[in-house]
Amino acid sequence: MSARTNKPHEIVERALELSRADGCVVIADEQSTANLRWAGNALTTNGVTRGRTLTVVATVDGKEGTASGVVSRSAVTADELEPLVRAAEAAARGAGPAEDAQPLVTDVPASPDFTDAPAETSSIVFADFAPALGEAFARARAGGRELYGFANHELVSTYLGTSTGLRLRHDQPNGTLELNAKSPDRTRSAWAGRSTRDFKDVDPTALDAELAVRLGWAERRLELPAGRYETLLPPTAVADLLIYQYWSASGRDAAEGRTVFSKPGGRTRVGEKLSELPLTLRSDPNEPGLESAPFVIAHSSGGDQSVFDNGLPLAPTEWLREGELKHLTTSRHSAGLTGLPVAPAADNLILDGGEDRSLEEMVANTERGLLLTCLWYIREVDPATLLLTGLTRDGVYLVENGEVTGEVNNFRFNESPVDLLGRASEAGRTEKTLPREWGDYFTRAAMPALRVPDFNMSSVSQGV
Repeated sequence: MSARTNKPHEIVERALELSRADGCVVIADEQSTANLRWAGNALTTNGVTRGRTLTVVATVDGKEGTASGVVSRSAVTADELEPLVRAAEAAARGAGPAEDAQPLVTDVPASPDFTDAPAETSSIVFADFAPALGEAFARARAGGRELYGFANHELVSTYLGTSTGLRLRHDQPNGTLELNAKSPDRTRSAWAGRSTRDFKDVDPTALDAELAVRLGWAERRLELPAGRYETLLPPTAVADLLIYQYWSASGRDAAEGRTVFSKPGGRTRVGEKLSELPLTLRSDPNEPGLESAPFVIAHSSGGDQSVFDNGLPLAPTEWLREGELKHLTTSRHSAGLTGLPVAPAADNLILDGGEDRSLEEMVANTERGLLLTCLWYIREVDPATLLLTGLTRDGVYLVENGEVTGEVNNFRFNESPVDLLGRASEAGRTEKTLPREWGDYFTRAAMPALRVPDFNMSSVSQGV
């Protein structure tokens, strides 16, 4: 009998029954995906996949403290369930006391749909999108351009049960669309991406029209040297930079003097003004269109994430309020170490507080500057300042007297997102966006475009 013949909540309950440890957490993730891929204005592949992953966390009390053991496996059969539980218990008994040990979470109301069947996606999610994509192919072909890209939709139903009585469930849809338009000679390329929950709010024909304009801009090519330029960062580029900042905003690391958010003497920069613009950076599991898990789901411990926090409710959190640093990420354990409030990371990120102005309006108000499409290959250079380096990609455009006058070469950049927030002179309208670099890991973001008067293009890149 395969694991898929058992309902996920039954697998969770059975694993908890088998546990002989002092504490136990069981997480069942039911995943289904549907995808389309295309190249040269023609669909190439499509498919649907399904799978299950089971994670067991065992905790064992000892004289020196509580130890934990974590084991995750996919495609677990009924016969393999007890060995999996025993393996987690053995791992706990063989480990030393867990530094992040806390009592397992209690007193969280059960999800009313905990015993329901998992949600699943299928090719039906593309019922309206696929015909529109075919129309985009026809328009691109007639316009002398080629479209490449993919659409992916994933639905994960997570069932979380604990020996303290928690029975929680969350369904997470996640859709991404990435579209590249290229000239037939491959010398010009433009990119657009969107995140979506159900593909009902993405229009490939509108994206193709946007890319056609960008390819038109690229017909005039100019070369610029490295240097500091007034630069308009579109929402996707802002998202990539601030997601990395979010991942680096560990309260414990800051208190230990290891990050850009540190102050001497074991203090942090919480309460410090980071931007003169009234920008608020926040996470909210219930943000419309960007909904994410309303409780902690931790398959492992590390940094400011702890398996002992599984099931802990997540509240809306302002990381930055009107330019002032308000919170850093913490688990219950690291909050106790640092004296900071408990603030686990949620799975979305929103920056708002800018003006109700589109990117096109910001371009129209630019005397001379650069307009980026996106960033990629972002890497950390210096954690003490959060200096990042990376490359521009798929179109850097010169703006003169409020109009795009041509495409310029790509650049390598060196910038800190924290420093950029302090130097940004304008923020536009917040909109949902797909991070280009981190889209495989983090898709639920809403950002404005930012104007930076002196963005550091440190060297010229030969990339397309």
